[in-house]
Amino acid sequence: MLDALGFLTIAGRSRPPTRAVVVWFGPVGAIIGAALGALWWGATNVWPAPVAAAIVVVADLAVTGLLHVDGLADSADGLLPHLDRDRRLAVMAAPDVGAFGVAVVAGVLLLRFAALSATDPDGWKAVAFLAAVWCASRALMAVTMTVVPYARDAGLASSFLGGATLAPVLAAVPFVALGGLRGIGGAVALVAGVVAGCLVVALARRRLGGFTGDVLGAAGVVTETVALVVMSARW
Repeated sequence: MLDALGFLTIAGRSRPPTRAVVVWFGPVGAIIGAALGALWWGATNVWPAPVAAAIVVVADLAVTGLLHVDGLADSADGLLPHLDRDRRLAVMAAPDVGAFGVAVVAGVLLLRFAALSATDPDGWKAVAFLAAVWCASRALMAVTMTVVPYARDAGLASSFLGGATLAPVLAAVPFVALGGLRGIGGAVALVAGVVAGCLVVALARRRLGGFTGDVLGAAGVVTETVALVVMSARW
């Protein structure tokens, strides 16, 4: 678990990833989400809702070291323009960020901020809901690595390949179930988020022939964002 924590966050020492780490993706996601939920709950007792929302968005970026947002930007640049497969992979591997990446990241951050600022944390339910959503997003990454082909010959994510498919799901179930504590809105938001993340993976499967590390990050961020937006609806 410490290896997964070190890989997915800035906490601890980052170690070379292995396939055994994948089963801990969901639980580590739950820890991140619970911490952000507690921060959201506490911040709204001190600052106005928009300020508290901004603090949570920035804290998430800081805790994850912008790892997943970077994947979102690279995936947008590679998957959205009209390019052939090899060019898409080359664009996603480049260190710079294009117009598609900038626009998508800006839109996603705006949606996350707006959704959080428009939603009442509702005490401990904020902790439970964010733990469930962040767990689901990492569990989706883990499952993708076991059921979808890897699009590159070699890369960082290749170290995770070959793990068990069911184990990451079973490890995530108790934490994902926490989303139901927020009522029908929480349950629907979780399902909507996971479906949106799966659509990102499906797009990558169609245009790249599989996933990359960037696609995993993009799927996770989209899962979280859609879940937050759906949760903020007037249920």
